[in-house]
Amino acid sequence: MSYVKSPILSICVLSVLLLTPAMPAAAATVPAGFTDVSLFTLGSPTALAFLPDGRLLVTTQGGTLRVYKNGALVVTPALTFGSICSNFERGLLGVAVDPDFASNRYIYLFYTFNSSGTCVNRVSRFTFGTGDTVTPGTELVLVDNMPSPNANHNAGDVHFGRDGYLYISIGDGGCDWAGNSGCAGSNDASRDQHVLTGKILRITNTGGIPASNPFQGAGTARCNVTGQTTPGNKCQETFSWGLRNPFRFAFDPNDAGSRFFINDVGQGAWEEIDLGQSGADFGWNCREGAHVNGSAGGQCMPAPAGMVDPFFEYSRSASVPGTADTGCASITGGAFAPDGVWPGYDGAYLFGDYVCGKIFTLTQSGGGTWSAVRFANSAGGVTSMTFGPHGNGQAFYYLTFTGGGQVHRVTYDSAGNEAPTAVIVADPLSGSAPLLVNFDGSASSDPDAGDVLTWFWDFGDGGPVVETAGATVSHTYTTAGTFTATLRVRDDSFTFSAPSSAVIQPGNTPPVPTIVTPADGTTFRVGETITLNGSAMDAEDGTLPASALSWMVYLNHNGSHIHPLLGPVSGNGVTFTAPAPEDLAATDGSFVEIHLTATDSGGLAATEQRDFEPHKVSITFATNPAGLDVVVNGFTLTGPETVTSWESWGLNVFAPSQDDGGTYRIFESWSDGGNQNHTIVTPASPVTYTAVFQTSVTTGPLDFNTVSLCRLVDTRTTGPALAAGSTRTFSASGVCGVPGTAKALAVTTTVIGGASGGHLRFWPAGTPMTTTSTMNFSAGGTRANNAIVGLGASADFSVLAGFTGGTADLIVDVVGWFE
Repeated sequence: MSYVKSPILSICVLSVLLLTPAMPAAAATVPAGFTDVSLFTLGSPTALAFLPDGRLLVTTQGGTLRVYKNGALVVTPALTFGSICSNFERGLLGVAVDPDFASNRYIYLFYTFNSSGTCVNRVSRFTFGTGDTVTPGTELVLVDNMPSPNANHNAGDVHFGRDGYLYISIGDGGCDWAGNSGCAGSNDASRDQHVLTGKILRITNTGGIPASNPFQGAGTARCNVTGQTTPGNKCQETFSWGLRNPFRFAFDPNDAGSRFFINDVGQGAWEEIDLGQSGADFGWNCREGAHVNGSAGGQCMPAPAGMVDPFFEYSRSASVPGTADTGCASITGGAFAPDGVWPGYDGAYLFGDYVCGKIFTLTQSGGGTWSAVRFANSAGGVTSMTFGPHGNGQAFYYLTFTGGGQVHRVTYDSAGNEAPTAVIVADPLSGSAPLLVNFDGSASSDPDAGDVLTWFWDFGDGGPVVETAGATVSHTYTTAGTFTATLRVRDDSFTFSAPSSAVIQPGNTPPVPTIVTPADGTTFRVGETITLNGSAMDAEDGTLPASALSWMVYLNHNGSHIHPLLGPVSGNGVTFTAPAPEDLAATDGSFVEIHLTATDSGGLAATEQRDFEPHKVSITFATNPAGLDVVVNGFTLTGPETVTSWESWGLNVFAPSQDDGGTYRIFESWSDGGNQNHTIVTPASPVTYTAVFQTSVTTGPLDFNTVSLCRLVDTRTTGPALAAGSTRTFSASGVCGVPGTAKALAVTTTVIGGASGGHLRFWPAGTPMTTTSTMNFSAGGTRANNAIVGLGASADFSVLAGFTGGTADLIVDVVGWFE
């Protein structure tokens, strides 16, 4: 009964990998015959789609829609959102183009809307103008108020199937929208079929419900306006459910129907790919992949019937099946290779992993087994991918957060000889004139084995192009100014690469930024409003104005990855809300990173980084008697045990009744007066919370007898539901194999909440209500836990419905009995 820090990487797939801004765009390593090039740099690119005329649409997390055409990025954004939340994993996350765009000019965007300070996810339709911008005032909201309670696990992909319907992915929100189960692996929001969380949705291009959607008629309702409906009903927009963070999904262009694969990001152990199916329950949070999720609540005991297995999964602690690649821990973008585009790749499915920075192809053997082959290495933080037009054929396009954010294209050369790729590195990029700069092109490459490269350098200051047989050269800039140095490389067949460039600024030195607030050495508490102020001095420009300052803020998760919290935002007086840690395993090593970038009049930038630590508080959880278990934010602790928390962070605590080496303990009270399951807000100073347990309802040891899982009570089918304030008695004698001599039951109890929250209290029938087992629940929510319920003389127990209005349903499943 010990607390072990599990290697949980609840990966936030929109984590920015920071590189020096002057570093060139590096190509991924792809198989022979393929060429990877970076088309352009764009900060935090999230999704991409092509218009019928070949223009590429790219969304950014910060809220802009950009257009790439004729080999260049259009300067003016097609659309810029004002009321948007773009912290953590929120933002402008998905884009789709209507199949009838040529006639209606519709596009569809998934974004996190700032609704008067509350961040919710929304899908809207817009009309694209005849130029390169969205026509103002054309937004039609199709699905609104999808919960985003914890700023992560938003998913946010949108695509049209061949059936002409719009499919949408939405995650579980990171923490329970209702606040009644917890966060991470304990979050059971995906099990709530009356709420648009953890689902694949399907609607028409006007927001209507397709006639073939699986949940219609009695017991269903529309959820497109409020994001939910009455508990017990199901949302008609739902196509499939039980997903954690279905970040990206893709339709198969080679299939006559609307076959699609769903990439669902795992919690701490398994990444999975699911085959999209109407009405399917993919099992989260009862399962992660095809495996039991140990943090799941009691509603998963017994396991729900009919859960659909992923057809492919890989463990974070092992290699991706079919490869030797390890360290992969966040499945992201996905795309099918159209038949006839690449030899040998017909029907292959490509997917990326954000953490290991690789792209894989997935194929199925004749025996039905799926296995992967690494396609690209060093692709960085891949977010999205698709196939799209290029020349007279198609190419593979993908987005990566690496290198300041880039859009890449991978092509296949069917002619035999392939063009090389040039990569230039310059050091230094600025300084007093005259300035000696060392250039290095050794990262340049040629996909054709045995080809020897020749380097051609244009230093941009009016001098002649310099040809070298080696990869390095030096050049002195004698006058001040801004110069673009360019490298092209040539192979043995006299095929030249595309140019690679670096901007050199002799006569200019970078500014020196200084973070003023928060002051160095200060700490934060969760939920606190933090104000950012800074300054910058420049040798050439003097004191820079506030408009020259730009802020980025990240949550660093134990040094393994980072989550964007804010930015880029310019000026001073910028504020953000101090975050909570991802989970208990992240409290010791996580912190906030603050980055202040100052840019001078010549465009030269420098960044100061400050690590901003939380106020950490030691919290001890004890039990009376000692050595029993309590559950804190989904982690099992053995009292007394001390954990690290952050001031003002909410800890959901639960003290289950349990076996204690042959003696059975029933929860009595918490030292803070809270219910058996309640939330503790971490105070500013160390404190101990003690869970007090009673001994078993009988004297002396009891024999425990297991039974095949058996449903004893289900008021949904036998009725009536429990009325507020009422007391009911249920008999176990002769049911589920329980004899009349039984003294207690081991059960899983589930309550489906009514109009008001409250609790249920269980105790032996015919006795004073002193030895009880209590379950708390929220209004409209589903709550489950394991309990020991004492039985009266006739093997019966009583239940008090401790809530103030409406009714609630009760389910009791027997695991065993004591005699």
